[in-house]
Amino acid sequence: MPHDSIDLPPTEKPFKLLAVMGVFGFLSGLPLPLSAFTLQQWFTSSGISAAAVGTTSMLGLAYILKFLWAPLFDTMPPGALARFGRRRGWLLLVQPALGLCVLALAYSTPSITPLRTVASALGVAFFSASQDILIDSWRIEIFPEALQGEALAATIWGYRTAMLVSGGATIWASAIIGWSPVLTGLALILGSGVFITVIAPPSPHRLVLARKTLRDTMIAPLLEFLSRPGSKQILAFVLLFRLGKVFADLMAAPFYKESVGFAQKAVGIANFWPGFIGTLAGAALGGLIVRRFGTYRALVLTGSAQMASLGLYLLLMLTGPSVIALSGKVAIENLAGSAADMAFLTFISALCARDFTATQYALLSALAAVVFHTVGGASGFLAQAVGWPVFYVLTMALCLPAFVALRFIPRAQSISASRKNR
Repeated sequence: MPHDSIDLPPTEKPFKLLAVMGVFGFLSGLPLPLSAFTLQQWFTSSGISAAAVGTTSMLGLAYILKFLWAPLFDTMPPGALARFGRRRGWLLLVQPALGLCVLALAYSTPSITPLRTVASALGVAFFSASQDILIDSWRIEIFPEALQGEALAATIWGYRTAMLVSGGATIWASAIIGWSPVLTGLALILGSGVFITVIAPPSPHRLVLARKTLRDTMIAPLLEFLSRPGSKQILAFVLLFRLGKVFADLMAAPFYKESVGFAQKAVGIANFWPGFIGTLAGAALGGLIVRRFGTYRALVLTGSAQMASLGLYLLLMLTGPSVIALSGKVAIENLAGSAADMAFLTFISALCARDFTATQYALLSALAAVVFHTVGGASGFLAQAVGWPVFYVLTMALCLPAFVALRFIPRAQSISASRKNR
């Protein structure tokens, strides 16, 4: 049967690889608001009804359901693109398509051709999610485990910066020169991502059989993962790690208004620069903690810090509507949460067997988001039933089951057993 070609391990210096990872992170974050908040602002400014604006939230399903087509990217790309390998070859197909979808979005008119606008945004979401799959797979395969935390930090720095560009900056600029010129500029930036992909080193991988059946593309990655010792404990941990944080974040907006009395403007100020800086600092700190202490201990340290940071909601009830207190709370909570995310994403990255990197990472990251889209909906009912002080004590308690699950994961297997498949 035909096989993938073998790429030699990269000889590039870590700094160069981290710089490429930062640019990839920027390219990954840039299209996200274009099918979410920025698109909703465009619809609103065009006089589209609130009901229609609300339906655009369904576009985000592409980022949740990306595991459905991720197996395609664990095969070789078609034609001449195969010489670039699995990751770069598919990226050279996906990135131009993403740029074209943003260009089509730029030259649509929501008030006149809303279906065309939504179709273009759907294309943006689909190819953006596809680009995420490939960039994540490239990161997992190109960086040694010791550098995964720093690679994720570089990704977050680029990702968050890009979201500022395609979020607030795009909305501001569109009010001055119009939506089409601004979105055209973003399309050109995304299309130029092919140049970064070409100069990026190929990810090393061993021989992989060409997979053509449903079992090979969809079932084999699941069977491989479930065959490992401790796989059920790992899945439980992935589901539970963000449980307390999700409950706390979902109720943050009503808490700020109802319990503390913050004005909307104050919340916006606190969540912009303090939140942005806290997130970037947390990403860098999380990467250093992973490298210094290893993934398992990093999960314990950063997970504990994330749990403790939820107690800042209770502190706000004592300080009252102080913008300084809120800014400090947001910065510290984002720092702790971002550091915990670094350790968590490093953990699930290490779990991915090389033969199935795209499929397994897409599945694990989708599983991690299940709590937000399912039981997270009960957070409002819980807050109303027990009151704000008890609710936020409970959010801290909801962090504890993840530590219990982590305790029962075979440590060596959880972090590096998949390396035998690489």
